[in-house]
Amino acid sequence: MNTILFPLLVVWVVLALGVLTLFLWRQAVARNEDDSLHVMHGALTQQTSLSQKLDVIDKWGKILTVITVVLGLLLAAAYVYGQFAGRSSLGA
Repeated sequence: MNTILFPLLVVWVVLALGVLTLFLWRQAVARNEDDSLHVMHGALTQQTSLSQKLDVIDKWGKILTVITVVLGLLLAAAYVYGQFAGRSSLGA
């Protein structure tokens, strides 16, 4: 593997693990979510708080997913280009 691409691959793996961690965290938080609306006994504030927490996790999950996908595509393109450029220079 190209020595220039290896550190970027490590960064991509860390980002992918971050996306997985956010996914698992969201699942754990959403486990306590109640889909029915309870207006009495302060349950509304608890549901609102939980909803806001899920919104923040979702926002960062989307941002991190887009960054991870774009970096993955750039790494794949660089790898393919490196393989193509390496083979064409050997034939010349």
